[in-house]
Order: sequence, then structure tokens, then C-alpha cells
Amino acid sequence: MKRIGILTSGGDCQGLNATIRAVAKSLYHYYENDIEIYGIIDGYRGLIYGEYRLMKPDDFSGILTRGGTILGTSRQPFKLMRVVDENSVDKVAAMKANYRKLKLDCLVILGGNGTQKTANLLSEEGLNVVSLPKTIDNDLWGTDMTFGFQSAVDIATNVIDCIHTTATSHGRVFIIEVMGHKVGWLTLYAGIAGGADVILIPEIPYDIKSVIKTVKQRNESGKNFSILAVAEGAITKELAAMPKKQRKAAVAEMAYPSISYKIAHEIEQATGQETRVTVPGHFQRGGSPCPYDRVLSTRFGTKAAELIINKQYGNMVALVNNKVVFVPLKDIAGKLKSVPADSELIHTAKMMGITFGE
Repeated sequence: MKRIGILTSGGDCQGLNATIRAVAKSLYHYYENDIEIYGIIDGYRGLIYGEYRLMKPDDFSGILTRGGTILGTSRQPFKLMRVVDENSVDKVAAMKANYRKLKLDCLVILGGNGTQKTANLLSEEGLNVVSLPKTIDNDLWGTDMTFGFQSAVDIATNVIDCIHTTATSHGRVFIIEVMGHKVGWLTLYAGIAGGADVILIPEIPYDIKSVIKTVKQRNESGKNFSILAVAEGAITKELAAMPKKQRKAAVAEMAYPSISYKIAHEIEQATGQETRVTVPGHFQRGGSPCPYDRVLSTRFGTKAAELIINKQYGNMVALVNNKVVFVPLKDIAGKLKSVPADSELIHTAKMMGITFGE
């Protein structure tokens, strides 16, 4: 009897249930009645505290289009995984003990950067692990695409599309703040797809004077509105030049709810043009996965099942050159996939006249 555990960890996103479904249905199809699948509740927390349930085939029906995760999730910071908690629980030892208590043959883990680091840790501790790349940020090293990303792009783009009409009607500057603390893939894609005039991402520190110049030039050319797609982690050139600790302190002391509100104030002060901020926030994580993500999740899930069947543990499923492959966890854990300066997409945007505040 094969015994498989599945957990989802970190922030939720579209496609988690579709991926879980593909893993389970593939394993049930291959092993028929010779398999038990255990759902670990609320991510690593469930594995630490022994919260799980035996799943049934029916549990995986009707969830292809459902957002969120049927297993629940939580954030368990990697840097605290080896720190004994307030309940005197050794987290790593507890996870290993519960894995063995369940007599698991493999643990399937769906998550982003922090999740993959913990997955690699468990693999190094001797557990059989197969992981899948989940994040709306598309910032996981080793894969060209993560599930959840395209759905979030669709939502962020729709927000920009809707803002265009009111911005045009009122002759306003609108800033759409897109998720992305450390990387700008989501803002870059949505900004291009939504026809933004300015795109600000963490990888390219901006000069507010350049942003204001762009807005003024649009006004002078007869265009009475401007659209800015701004990543929540966008930073000025001045902040980027500071040491990390000093930069964090400066951001924490900022007298605005977020960087977008600071930019809006500066534009309005310099141009006199009414400037508004729209923050779609967790809308970008919610709802049904788009068709692309449903297909990608299904491809990823079936590949994870193949890895389990072939006992190819210690790997993450990935998309490379549009082929679903696998990469060793030890090679990707802890690495961030940022938008490179020579990205073709950045070149494309610049050719279209989109500015990055440089």
C-alpha cells in the first residue's frame, strides 16, 4: 500500500486545487486501490502538529476550477524552522516524526520560495519529497512559469483595463499597485498587457523626476491621463543605494500606506494633476484559475505523480522551454528569479515607449 502526503504552504493562489487534483487522480489511476493519500492540514503547521486526514477520491472531484486550497495553508518562515517554538516543539523533528507516524512513502509539497527551502531541508533530513512551484510572483528559480501567475496577471490586467476608462474620463493619473515585494514579473506582464505608460518594478530603482517628466510629456502631447503600474516593492534610486538595514528602516518610517501613495503625492504636487491609487491586493490571489493555469497545474500534477511512481524524490517539477521536467531541490532552494536587466520584455516595453523611471 502506497501512502502519500500532500500539503500546501505559504500564500494561496489559483491553481492549487487543480494541481492537487492532478496529483491525486494520476496516482489513483496508476495504483487503483493500492494507495492512500493523506491531506496535511494548513501546510507545514499541520505536519508539525500532526493535523491530517485520509482523503477519498471524491475529495478531489469538482475542484479543478476552485480557487484557494482544500487543504488550507499557513506561513511558516524558513528561518524559524530550526528554532524551537513557544510550545517547546522542535519543528523539524516533529515533521519527521509525523511523516514516519503516517508511514509515508512520499510527501508532496506545493509552495513558493520559502516552502521550497523547507522542502529541501526535509529532503536533506532523509524524507522522500516531491515539490511543485506555486506563486503569483513567478519568482521561483528553475522554472519558466509557476501556476497561479497567469491568473494573477489576468486579474491585474483587468484592473488596469477598467481604470483606463475612468482615468480618461476624468483626466487623472492613476497608479495601480500590483503585488510583488521583491520581483516585478507580475507588474511587468500586467503593465504591458494593460497598456501602462509607466512600469515601476523592484529590479529597476526609479527616479521620481523621470516619472513626473513622463506624465508632463503626455499632458503636453494632448493626452490628459496617465497609467502607472507599480510593484508594491518598487524603490527609488536613493533607497536602492542605501545599506539593506538602513533601507528597511527608511521604508518602515515612510509616512504613506505604501510606495504608490508616496508617488501619487509627488506627482500631484509637481503637476497639479489629480492622482489616484488603486490597490487590488488579494484579489490577485483569488478566484478561479484561468484556463492556462488549469492546464499547467494538470501538467505539473501528473509529472509529480510520475516522479512518485518512479521514486525520483528530492525534485521540484518545473516548466523549461515549454516542457515539463524536474529539477533537484538542492539546486533551486533559496534562489530568487528576478527580472533580468536585459529581459526581452523590458526591451519590448521600452520599444513601445513605456518608461521605467530610470
